[in-house]
Amino acid sequence: MLDAQYFDVLRQGLWVAVVISMPLLSVALVAGVAIGLFQALTSVQEMTLTFVPKVGAMLVVFWVSMTFMSGMLVAFFTDRIIPLIAGI
Repeated sequence: MLDAQYFDVLRQGLWVAVVISMPLLSVALVAGVAIGLFQALTSVQEMTLTFVPKVGAMLVVFWVSMTFMSGMLVAFFTDRIIPLIAGI
């Protein structure tokens, strides 16, 4: 495999990782900001209040976007990785 092919596959793999992680990270960010704002407005400083809703929201988003994530990974492997392994 040439260096250019190696770096191209690596770049595309990193991009797939970024796109797949985007829904979870964006929900964690929005939930964290909303909960932090709620805590600042009400002066409630409970540690479980920040953790439980954020994890719950991330689990829901993961469950909803699981088809998209697995489809993107399968497409990446069938389009890029398997042809490299097969030598096509």
